Order: sequence, then structure tokens, then C-alpha cells
Amino acid sequence: MKYTKQLNVLSVTLLAAILPLPAMAQEGKIAITEFDAPNSTKVSSMKCAGFCGTTAYSNNNLGDIVGSYTDDNIVPHGFLRNADGRIISFDAPGAGLGFGLNQGTAAYSINDVGMIAGQFEDPNSVYHGFVRYPNGSFATFDAPSAGAGANQGTLAFNINLQGATAGIYVDDNYVEHGFVRSPAGGITTFDPDGSTGTVVCEETCLNLLGAVTGFYSDANNTNHGFMREPDGRITPFDAPGAGAFGTIAASIDLQGTITGYFVDPNNVAHGFVRTPNSRFATFDVVGSGTGPGQGTAAFSINLFGAITGEFLDANSAMHGFSRSPLGTSATFDAPDAGKGAGQGTRPSTNNLKGTVAGWYVDVNNLNHGFLTRP
Repeated sequence: MKYTKQLNVLSVTLLAAILPLPAMAQEGKIAITEFDAPNSTKVSSMKCAGFCGTTAYSNNNLGDIVGSYTDDNIVPHGFLRNADGRIISFDAPGAGLGFGLNQGTAAYSINDVGMIAGQFEDPNSVYHGFVRYPNGSFATFDAPSAGAGANQGTLAFNINLQGATAGIYVDDNYVEHGFVRSPAGGITTFDPDGSTGTVVCEETCLNLLGAVTGFYSDANNTNHGFMREPDGRITPFDAPGAGAFGTIAASIDLQGTITGYFVDPNNVAHGFVRTPNSRFATFDVVGSGTGPGQGTAAFSINLFGAITGEFLDANSAMHGFSRSPLGTSATFDAPDAGKGAGQGTRPSTNNLKGTVAGWYVDVNNLNHGFLTRP
């Protein structure tokens, strides 16, 4: 159900708001609410390793959160958690619901009018994109040239306030390509020059003006960030200090500032911020491990330039951070997060109020949703 190829790209390095006032950051007073979707499985399974349980992918500025959960039959379902804590489960029409097949529905992004974008996997294990409207109705779609075989198809990862979506499609040769879909349903596909696989990143990688960010691989399997302008122009970029693995762009704000992470020649990850004039600032959160596969990764930037993401410590456990526009950081952990390798707290997005949504992995390697309340 969760698109595993993209997960594996990120896992090579690390896996996977307005910052509270400085005094709160110093005292570690970031309140965290944990939650699970009703009927979410309470037992981890190798058949859904990495996303068994409840996984929160995105929040909007009103406090709504979307994601997916697996039930006891290892069937993924989408969910919407309203700001009042009420959780609504849903399945896209045509989603596979068979026992143990791990197909189903994943909701990745929600805008401020309640439109949700995501993907579902049908009974033949083919992916399709969807938009779910506030009244509960769906529009489903496929990008031109999307493959129709198992683990091929279309995945919608982002939706902006106008209702445009962006994501990827996987062709008949299992090669990834980017797409943007207009509110009226027109789909434009794209690849940067020299790409051997293009990924539009998840959740906050399409801004209100229609600019898109993500990353692509070249013939040497090195990743490069890119920005696609609303008019279709694509600018590739590399963070200073990036090694052979390269640069992963993970989020874009209204002004075109991009955040993400890069991996240095020692296979350690570092966060970056790229301004619209191509200037870079790189950073590491205090407590980040310095061994291979450890370090700092930024995942989301809000309108004011606040960033959230994760860092892996010397034991390869995950922890969350929020970074203010001035560069100061506060770190946090869900109370019930595990402390072993591959466990811990994994933020996903931050909204204008400074609320961070994401998930944590407990000692049994089961996922649970969380939100912070700065």
C-alpha cells in the first residue's frame, strides 16, 4: 500500500511551525498528543513492516490530520482526524480490501478547505491517484503512460488550496516520473533532463502558485533536488557538501524556499534550506548521530520559514525537531516512542500555528499518530 520504492530511497540515509518561544524550547515544553485510528491493528506484522498501525502524514492550518492505518487483516485505510479529535475512516472506490494483501488506501495531503489527495492500490496491486472532497465524494485518476502492472500506476502526494495535485507515476518499466494535475483534471507529466527516475516528494511539495519540488536520480544513481516552476521550467540543484547519494528536496513554501536534506561522503545526513535566489544554509540538530545512516533530515517548511523533521541519534533512534526561521531548534519525543534503532518519533508536516503532525514507532515496532501543541 505505502509506495515502498520511495520509502527505500529515504531509508538509505535516515530510515525515514512556528517554533515555540525560546524559553519553551529551552525547557522542552512541547506538549504531544498521541492517537490511533479506531480499529487500527495493535500488533505489528512483517507483511506491513514500517507502517503497521496508524501513520499520520499531513496536517493543515485548521488542525485536521490525514494518514493511513492498517486493520487486523492488514488492510490499509485512509483516515481524517478533525481538529476536535474525531477520526473518520475511508476507502477510495476500487481499493483492494483483501485479507493480508496490503493494498487499500493512503491519504497523504489535506488543504485548508478539506480536500484530500492520496493513492489507492486496487485488487491487482496497481496504484491510482484520488482526491477526496469535503462531502466524502471521490475523483480518481491515472497519469498518461502510467503502468497497469502490479506496483505500477499513479500516486498523488500533494494538494494545494486551489485543488491542484502533484505526485508520481510508475511506468511499464518501473521508472518513476513526476506529474501535476490541475483542479480541472488536466495532467502534465515531467522529468528533469538526465533523470532516470523522478520523485515529487510527499505532503508539502506543491505550493499555492503551482511550483513543485522533489528529487531525481541520474545515470550514476546520484540524487539531485529540483524545482519546477508553474510554467514548466525545471531547475536542478545540489546542496553543498553532498556526496554520492546526493540531495533530497522535501518541502517548498509559498515564496519558493525549499528544505530537505543531503548525505555527505561519510553517509551522514544534514538538513538544508535553499532560498529562491539559490542560497543554501545547512544545519545539524544537536544530538544527531555522526555515523553512517544517521544525522538530520528536514521534511516540512511552513509559510514563516519554520521547519520540522527528524534526527537519528548515535543509536539510530528517531527524534523530532522544530527549527525557527532564526535557526534555533527544539527537540521532542512522543512519550511512548521506542528508543531502539528504527524506533522513535518521526514528524511529517508543520502548519502555520506551529503544530507538527507525524507518527512514532513504539517498542513493538508499531506506528501511532501524534501532534504537538507548542
